[in-house]
Amino acid sequence: MLYDTFIEHKGVSSLKKIIQLANQSEIEVGMAGLPNRPTIMLPIAKKSVYNQEAENLKLWGVDPELGKHFVEGLADTFQVLYFDYEGHLFQHPVENLTADHIVKDLLHIADEMNVTSFSYYGYSWLALIGLQMAIRTDRLESLVMGGFPPYNGPYQEMRVVTHKTHTQALSNQNESVESPAGPDNPNEMDWDNIKVTIDTRVTAQFVSLYQSLTAFDDRRIQHLPSLPKLAFAGGNDTIVYGENFGSVTVDIVGLLKKNKEQLADLGWDVEILSGAQMDHTKAMQPAVVVPLIKPWYMNVLLKNTGL
Repeated sequence: MLYDTFIEHKGVSSLKKIIQLANQSEIEVGMAGLPNRPTIMLPIAKKSVYNQEAENLKLWGVDPELGKHFVEGLADTFQVLYFDYEGHLFQHPVENLTADHIVKDLLHIADEMNVTSFSYYGYSWLALIGLQMAIRTDRLESLVMGGFPPYNGPYQEMRVVTHKTHTQALSNQNESVESPAGPDNPNEMDWDNIKVTIDTRVTAQFVSLYQSLTAFDDRRIQHLPSLPKLAFAGGNDTIVYGENFGSVTVDIVGLLKKNKEQLADLGWDVEILSGAQMDHTKAMQPAVVVPLIKPWYMNVLLKNTGL
């Protein structure tokens, strides 16, 4: 394990480290912020991109400096443990990826960074990993799940979607990559005509992930994570997949709204982000998320510390 850099400026420290995971791959992990404050784990911290790649992301409403802006938004108040776990899996696919494997990876990262306890923020499939972590360890201080409901989640629908995605990737291995939507309307995904040309090793691991959750019932574990919990979704976070993806609907916000009272009784704070354009992608951007989760973390992590 190699320390790349260590910087301290006005009480805010910054550290980067290369950590070897269970499959022998290496991931870059950063630590930034105030060492005497609670730690927030951000496995969603994608690396910044620039030039034309950045402009392409902006067309889809994606912040090309997503990870940087998440870290900067939280590091003035907390210590932030950050890395791009999804990006790592795309570069280093894991054979037979399971929820247990991922949780062990994340806890190993915390160990290597000398972090004993921490809060967690994850979005989409990394949100459901936070729930898996909460029922496997007592090291979590709080949990925030964005873009995936913690109660009666769409696991079966995602098993269908990931299986169909992998099947298409196998069929299209020799196809050239095509844009998933017309250039004049990048905000709407055409699920009937999109061609999947992702590396089949990448798609296979997400099939394995949801298969590992076949017997998981999130309604039966709600008594276990007795910690502060927040779930949120965009008000328009409903994805209707075409026939090529199993003709299923993944209604993130619908499930969250339907079970809002039940979740409140179970100790969850629930937020629905308003706005007609607040879909799955828009609701994961730091300009939207940080103003929501930062005060929530401050309330649950700092109010009794005197800091």
